[in-house]
Amino acid sequence: MPFEPRFPYSRALRKELVVNAATSFVPRLDALRSGFLSRPHRLFIDGKWISAQSGETLTVLDPSTGKPLAEVAAGDKADVDLAVRAARRAFQSGRWPSLSHAERGRLISRLADLIERDADDIALLESLDGGNPVRSTRHVDVAMAIESLRYNAGWTTKLTGETALASPQSRSFSYTLREPIGVVGAITPWNAPFLMAVNKIAPALAAGCTVVLKPAELAPLTALRLGQLLEELELPPGVVNIVTGYGSSAGQALVDHPDVNKISFTGSTRVGKSILAGAAVNMKRVTLELGGKSPVIIFPDADIEAATQATSQTIFFKTGQFCAAGTRLFAHRKVFDRVVEGFAERARKVKVGPGIAPDSDMGPIISEKQLDRVMGYIGAGAGDGADVVTGGKRIDREGYFVQPTLLANVRPNMSVFQDEIFGPVLCAMPFSDASELEQLAQLANDTSYGLAANIWTRDLVAAHGLARRIQAGTITINGGGREQPLPFGGYKQSGLGREGGREGIEAYTEIKTVAIGL
Repeated sequence: MPFEPRFPYSRALRKELVVNAATSFVPRLDALRSGFLSRPHRLFIDGKWISAQSGETLTVLDPSTGKPLAEVAAGDKADVDLAVRAARRAFQSGRWPSLSHAERGRLISRLADLIERDADDIALLESLDGGNPVRSTRHVDVAMAIESLRYNAGWTTKLTGETALASPQSRSFSYTLREPIGVVGAITPWNAPFLMAVNKIAPALAAGCTVVLKPAELAPLTALRLGQLLEELELPPGVVNIVTGYGSSAGQALVDHPDVNKISFTGSTRVGKSILAGAAVNMKRVTLELGGKSPVIIFPDADIEAATQATSQTIFFKTGQFCAAGTRLFAHRKVFDRVVEGFAERARKVKVGPGIAPDSDMGPIISEKQLDRVMGYIGAGAGDGADVVTGGKRIDREGYFVQPTLLANVRPNMSVFQDEIFGPVLCAMPFSDASELEQLAQLANDTSYGLAANIWTRDLVAAHGLARRIQAGTITINGGGREQPLPFGGYKQSGLGREGGREGIEAYTEIKTVAIGL
């Protein structure tokens, strides 16, 4: 997920957001529950809402309570085939391919306007569905989705080819074209479902592609709300289709379909590997944004307060269910105890509760299965000799809540050091003056992942030296953030390709060379 969070807000802004949330979001709950959530939801295919051909549905649970939240259609192979056929027709004929680049950009911008109009409702639904605090879904996820659409809308008129440099004696004229890749299968995760759906749809549409979106079965509701906005937008039928269902059926059918030209997937490395293998059958293009186990390196000359604050924020953000979260902490021995205590103090003050509660700082884990996985890792870390400094327990209440946790004196051979836990668990170990940059880089690189890294120091030689040595797609130094024009993706098993920026939209194109004899 291409975002470096900055939480918690300043005290004044946090108070303002809590008050605004209480007056803006909470009164909308009754209307949402009696309206959108009370009816069964169908598939959005070829501009129409239709039931799954099997008639099957799946129940979406509220992670804050573990109770049913909504019923959605359980699409499978037959429904995916309908959606892909609709997307192919829309790509090859009808109004979509005949639109000018500027007209396509205006449609994308208009979608941003519609989302902005309904931002509060979308944020509340996202919070109910995924459990993330409503302040976060409103002022991060939905806000960034709007920004993504407006940024990508600008690319519709700027995707150009090049003329090849020819010698004076050449008897040919050569140039390149960038053409839309075709039908895109977009498979999105549950940790930021609305933002991830928009982040895939926006560049795909800007490039001229058509899309079949398969949202995660654990959190599909805002994708369906997006479908309602696409319907209101009067996007040509078949340009964007939405098939809810299980990954093993609907998702796999999308990967296997011979008429899908590209798969864009965000999710676990395990699933990403299976998608890569499946895509090889028909040589589909793929973009995979997968897991991470990102290091945070804090030198003794750093702003320790800022470093501790930022490190804590990434663990609390989305309850640690965030691929770029800095979950491995390397702090110099001179400041290690200070950083550890600073994190523990913040963790003890975190307000853990339902996402829709306006004063919640951290919500639940997405499901019982994922909570069991997180607790299993905490237990394994303690069993391997790590010190549980704070947290480490499930919170005794309905829903899937766990305490923010710090495991200290972790060793590189421990599973908690190597594996992506995807929960609010920070694993810490000290380093000493004897550690050279090369040794620090080796520790940072000592996992199968390479998504992000965070460096805190005032020493520019150390900062740039580590940035060159660490194998990660995004390096932040002293809290530097990311902007829309910058690409996001990982090294090693953190994925293939990049999303965002020029690289992100070009990933939805094929390049063609044309050579003319003169």
